[in-house]
Amino acid sequence: MYTRDEHGIDFSDVDPEAVAIVSRLRSQGFETYIVGGAVRDLILGKKPKDFDIVSEANPSKIKKLFYNARIIGQRFRLVHVYFGEKRFEVSTFRSLKDGLSGNTFGDIEEDVLRRDFSINALFYDPLTQLVIDYVEGMRDMWNKKLRPLIPLARIFTDDPVRMIRAVKYSTSTGFKLSLRIRWMIKKQAALLRDVSPSRLTEEMLKIIQSPWADAIVDHLEELGVYAYLQPGAAQLMKNKEFRKRYIQSFSSPERRDFPGEAVAALIRDYLEDEAQDGTFRWDPEPENYKLMFLAVRQFVLPMSPPKIELDRALRLIFKEHGITVKKIRFLDRENRERREKREKEGASIPEEMEKREVSSAPEDSSKEEKPGEVGILEKKKIKPRRRRSHKPKDESF
Repeated sequence: MYTRDEHGIDFSDVDPEAVAIVSRLRSQGFETYIVGGAVRDLILGKKPKDFDIVSEANPSKIKKLFYNARIIGQRFRLVHVYFGEKRFEVSTFRSLKDGLSGNTFGDIEEDVLRRDFSINALFYDPLTQLVIDYVEGMRDMWNKKLRPLIPLARIFTDDPVRMIRAVKYSTSTGFKLSLRIRWMIKKQAALLRDVSPSRLTEEMLKIIQSPWADAIVDHLEELGVYAYLQPGAAQLMKNKEFRKRYIQSFSSPERRDFPGEAVAALIRDYLEDEAQDGTFRWDPEPENYKLMFLAVRQFVLPMSPPKIELDRALRLIFKEHGITVKKIRFLDRENRERREKREKEGASIPEEMEKREVSSAPEDSSKEEKPGEVGILEKKKIKPRRRRSHKPKDESF
């Protein structure tokens, strides 16, 4: 265990609502910590964007304590706790009983060994401000070393996405990848072909929203990984001039402040070159716009960012050329797909409730609820009025 003076975490950088979640679970007797990248960034003096939490409480127990929460996932069930627009992911300790891919609940000693790298396997207790280290992760932090906890022969075959994360962690922390890890990534990069587009998209969107996006993309391309994230761009990057412009497009600090700017970095240089060659034209006419939209959607494959984000990105690029595109309604299918995805995830909060601002759990969650009252935010069930009959009364009795 490392004290505040040893790990150096500034408590003011810890999200107060993450602390509230830990405190709530602790008050009910559940061992709970902030874990993963948030702890790593706090130790490095950075303010984390996301705070993941791990607890010995199972998903159903977590949800009972937070009515502003819902259980997601089918195989790996997690809980998302909402505070306004912020979302916190709360997972349960996993066991090694069924191997690294098993989903049996366990204890903290087993859970830590399922994590990818030692610098992501540190647990932070915000109530005592202690860092708990089972795997000498603090030593690796001080030595600026990215050390896998899973054997190198298995770490990427079990989950190829770890190759992307290894490059991302190395670039964002300044920790160098060992020659063995670099060699293994180059050798096994093709495993990413079998990863679902949704996971690739999620990882890439995290990258382009980060301050180190340009360096991460540069590193991914150098190791042959980017060819499986955006093959179209990787092919064009064989041209050194295009490669320089494309990577530089990720360095714009404004991309995180304007809607569509992040995704625009994926398609801007491609569109500029195609328009210059005469393949496309900067014309707001609906048919032309739809043609360009379909082209950029094909260009970013196998990634599948939401159509609304691609639409914003394309409109932004048109605006850079002084052209405003009128709203074209062709995103209805996207909304339908999002609803279907929510249903598959087993969403337990009605859609209208998700849009409302939510607050923390009531102070006394142990209080027995009255029938029909499952939470402050849930509407009470109202019995329907009995419809009055207009049939004349039978007065024969």
